[in-house]
Amino acid sequence: MESNLHYKIALSMISGIGNTNSKKLIAYFGEIESIFKAKKRELLKVPGIGPQLANEILNKSIFDSAQEEIEFLEKNKIKTYFLLDKDYPERLKHCEDSPVILYFKGNCDLNKQKIISIVGTRNATQYGKDHCNELVKNLHENGHDPLIVSGLAYGIDVCSHKAALKNNLSTVGVLGHGLQMIYPASHRQVAREIISKGGLLTEFSSKSKLDPSNFVRRNRIIAGMADATIVVESGQKGGSLITADIANSYNRDVFAFPGRVKDKQSIGCNRLIKTNRAALIENINDLEYILGWEKEDNKEAIQKQLFIELSPDEQIIMDVLKSDEELGVDIICLKASFPMSKVSSILLKLEFSGLVKSLPGKIYKLG
Repeated sequence: MESNLHYKIALSMISGIGNTNSKKLIAYFGEIESIFKAKKRELLKVPGIGPQLANEILNKSIFDSAQEEIEFLEKNKIKTYFLLDKDYPERLKHCEDSPVILYFKGNCDLNKQKIISIVGTRNATQYGKDHCNELVKNLHENGHDPLIVSGLAYGIDVCSHKAALKNNLSTVGVLGHGLQMIYPASHRQVAREIISKGGLLTEFSSKSKLDPSNFVRRNRIIAGMADATIVVESGQKGGSLITADIANSYNRDVFAFPGRVKDKQSIGCNRLIKTNRAALIENINDLEYILGWEKEDNKEAIQKQLFIELSPDEQIIMDVLKSDEELGVDIICLKASFPMSKVSSILLKLEFSGLVKSLPGKIYKLG
């Protein structure tokens, strides 16, 4: 007799199903078990489920694979987080393309109050490593204690993990393969340390084949788990730029360290900043300010020193924010009947004045 876990893992292992169709099935049938007990004609009523996929769902051999996976999980003390579970990463859950199931080896809280993703080129320079190390050190020294998320790749990724470990911060490595291996193999020791002070996370089962496309897919988890994504260094092309674009599509904050114009490993960061796809970050003060992580007494002191005369347009934005506790920038545009460029400019000025506070996800409220 199959358990609820059998059904969850079996659903994720059906050939060709994907996360979108899995979610459609869950929404239609309500219970995972009901999906596998449905008749073929019922399955075909679900949008996106054709005859071939319906046959795959009804193929009972999938439960043999699920059982083997469960045995692997139990042997290696690996946890599973299903989309509907309370411990599933809450920030990721609300992303349209979030994985239906996650495999986690470790012991940290994936729903910590503050979560930052740090990514960058595999060919990191000393300039990039120094920025990465200093940022993580300052996050610790300023008492923020965030969870640091990255991809355990060469360069900036592993640098951010090591910096987190050195500063006694929890860190999670998001993998592009199952937990039966560590890639690259040279990072096995770091991976062991990460497990002891954070964890390794993946959407891929132990039976998944190593595929280059999986490393692109895992980027959405890195972006979706965090309040903000920081690109430390990037060439003209690279996975960290993909992660930044995904984070923007999720309406999350994106930051990038600038570099010299002719430095190859700064081209990507400079372009992100130039095209307004990332906020320029020079040090932790920029991060704290935009994410609203300043100390409350500092903010109050600044506000008390200000006497501000608002323009008519600024007053309209203030009135819009007074009507709701928290609003996304797109909703503010609609309510104020202003274009995005105008609203962004006004909000920035109001932030500097201490009248408005920005929250993760480009959400705003009165300061």
